Amino acid sequence: MKSIVLIIVGFLIALFGIITLFMSTAVIFGLFDIREKEGNYVLFVVIANFICAFLYLAAAYGFFTKKLWTTMVLNIAFGILVIPFIGLGIHIYSGGIYEQKTVYAMMFRTLVTIGFLLISLKYISKENIKIIN
Repeated sequence: MKSIVLIIVGFLIALFGIITLFMSTAVIFGLFDIREKEGNYVLFVVIANFICAFLYLAAAYGFFTKKLWTTMVLNIAFGILVIPFIGLGIHIYSGGIYEQKTVYAMMFRTLVTIGFLLISLKYISKENIKIIN
């Protein structure tokens, strides 16, 4: 059962990473008119998402291969998301332009990352700790 969960989560996080990479790259580099469709995007949030896309893809590999470092990679992704989330709050508070969907997307992305992190803690880290002890 544990292996099935890890494979499913691996595919989900890989899909999440690919979508994140596509969307953030399209906004940063102005591809496919997505930048215009996004409206008043906040660049540092998009850059953080771009960086996290690579971390999600690495974590997907970690889920497939049950690597202990998967939890660390997701912790880093979580930290990378929290910092711009705080920055977004400051940006909004200081009167910066933004889209409300950016706030919802950051909340969603942060919660999904926490979910992947908790699954990693439960199914990978504990298993490897048992092997080490």
